[in-house]
Amino acid sequence: MPGMSSTAEAILGSLDRRVDAILDACTACGKCAEVCPTPGLMDIVGEDPGDLATGVLDILRGEAGPEASRTWAAACCGTGNCLSVCEHGINPRFMLNMARRAMTRDKPEDDRRDTGKAAFKTMSRAVRVISRLQLPPALMERLSPSSHPERASPPEVIFYTGCNMLKTPHIGLICLDILDRLGVAYEVYGGPSNCCGILQYRPGDTANAGRQAARTIERFAGTGASDVLSWCPTCQIQFGETLAAEPFDIRMFPVYLAERLNDLRPMMTGRVERRVALHEYPGSPGVTESVVALLSAIPGIEVVDLGIDGIGYHMTSLITVPETLKHHVAETLRKAEAAGVTTLAGIYHGDHRELVSHQSQWPFDIVNYMELIGESMGIRHEDVFKRMKLMRDADAILAEAAPLIEAHGLDPEEVRDVVISDIVGGNMLPLERAHHPAAEGD
Repeated sequence: MPGMSSTAEAILGSLDRRVDAILDACTACGKCAEVCPTPGLMDIVGEDPGDLATGVLDILRGEAGPEASRTWAAACCGTGNCLSVCEHGINPRFMLNMARRAMTRDKPEDDRRDTGKAAFKTMSRAVRVISRLQLPPALMERLSPSSHPERASPPEVIFYTGCNMLKTPHIGLICLDILDRLGVAYEVYGGPSNCCGILQYRPGDTANAGRQAARTIERFAGTGASDVLSWCPTCQIQFGETLAAEPFDIRMFPVYLAERLNDLRPMMTGRVERRVALHEYPGSPGVTESVVALLSAIPGIEVVDLGIDGIGYHMTSLITVPETLKHHVAETLRKAEAAGVTTLAGIYHGDHRELVSHQSQWPFDIVNYMELIGESMGIRHEDVFKRMKLMRDADAILAEAAPLIEAHGLDPEEVRDVVISDIVGGNMLPLERAHHPAAEGD
């Protein structure tokens, strides 16, 4: 393929080979469809699970496939119930992912490319502006992909922020401070220049997604690090399941921290008197369990189980089922209040940006779980994003951030556009508390 590295060619070639392996191995037993919540959410529960699976295989063969199977594949929210049920070694989440890829081929190539390009451009601008409204240049450099130091030996780990975590940079800074306390040699990668390719991949621009993923993987490999610690669950799936030609050692950051709990415990000595509930999703195996273990080790914290059935792998994974997303968030807020928690802790950065917008309507604080770990260790970085979000006033935000706008050389008009679109008006769920369906007893 013209202009494509050997890594990118290997990634894209592996997709077709893995699809062929699925077509050889899958018996269409339907066990993956039986445990999947998506058919129920999309009102296709009357379909035989084996027929749904057979239809997905038809799609993978290049056929149109039945509508029910197309609906199942298109709406998959990545909950991961299917990951342990296949007796033939197939990853059904990847299988549905490949079916979506096959379905995008019906769209003109130019449209797919333009859609991916526009999404990437919008994301890049928002990340660049919002991150710089919160940190001065010297502190911003700690999270920058240009901050890699000269080393006599390879780093132990790469801390991979993904792109959008930089909109909530206080989380990343806490993570780095903890790695410093642990004495870990690390390098930071992330931001749009080190994207996982998801924004090109979703609309079907697989070629450019492969190129982007390959560049990032090549940079990882160039460090000589033995471990990549991923913050973003989308990046984890993209690199851990989808766009990696060979098995790739990447794992979620809280899983790594939980593995180091014996090293962390002597540092987490500060009492944090809080009754905490989690806003959680099951789609990244081991993450919720790791966060519970970490928080439970903090003196003073009581972790409360809200008893909510998990679905998806983070909030935006439920965009295909908007009513379910709305109900899930509303139920979490309502049950947290009923449980008398002092704190609702989110796990992921994107969820945090949404959840904090609702804080003023509920009688508890909303934080990221890393803030609680940091508090127990005497580490604190202000959540400026939450402060801006709760101001709900573009002029006030711009006035407060004026010194940083000047320090970073940002265009004030561009900043205003981003503040209005992504901070003041950036909610996925623009609901008042009284209108939350779960608050009305739904």
